[in-house]
Amino acid sequence: MSEHILEIHHLSKAFGSHAVLKDIDFVVDKGDVISIIGASGSGKSTLLRCINLLETLTTGEILFHGQDITSGKVNSSSYRAKVGMVFQNFNLFSNMSVLSNCMIGQQKVLKIPAAEAKKRSLYYLNKVGMAPYINARPDQISGGQKQRVAIARALAMEPEILLFDEPTSALDPEMVGEVLDVMKSLAKDKMTMLVVTHEMSFAREVSTHVVYMADGIIEEEGSPDKIFTHPNSQKTRDFLKRILNE
Repeated sequence: MSEHILEIHHLSKAFGSHAVLKDIDFVVDKGDVISIIGASGSGKSTLLRCINLLETLTTGEILFHGQDITSGKVNSSSYRAKVGMVFQNFNLFSNMSVLSNCMIGQQKVLKIPAAEAKKRSLYYLNKVGMAPYINARPDQISGGQKQRVAIARALAMEPEILLFDEPTSALDPEMVGEVLDVMKSLAKDKMTMLVVTHEMSFAREVSTHVVYMADGIIEEEGSPDKIFTHPNSQKTRDFLKRILNE
């Protein structure tokens, strides 16, 4: 029986009078790889930011193992250690080495001793192919390498879910593949992931579930085969036709 790690109920988010998300409902089960697709401005990134408590909901609730994390009674840093996030623009500390970038969250949030944090960091940096660069600073490595470090940093917290906010959109085309390869490897390892992406091949081939968002709502969701081969909604069909023909 599947375990609902995350449940989103009637989530809405408005900035002033502008409603960005409207009555969003879905669940994330252990081992899910959910790709969230849709045009720019459809609310995808805002949804992830709400889930990670970087934005405050207007209405609704987010349950993590049945506990409402929007109640104000949950320590946001502890929650984010369990629900990690990989950002579009890496968000690495420019004055720290690759290794230190991976260690600092473990030491500050999880209170892990330096020796253990280093061991764990080296394990995950090796997993993403970045072990040779542990002494480099972010400005000394490529964009694809920075994003792989950011993924290792998130993995080193040993989260239950990883959120990816368009992890390849800031990369040069030749660097996209190296990041997607890491994400595909994580999917094979049954890492639970929620991925906002424009990479339709990833969404189609790797996802267990695809969510298509338009105008702040979930227009359609289902298996990759259903969404890409037999979409019900005309909006979904129009979006896919446009993006797959670019």
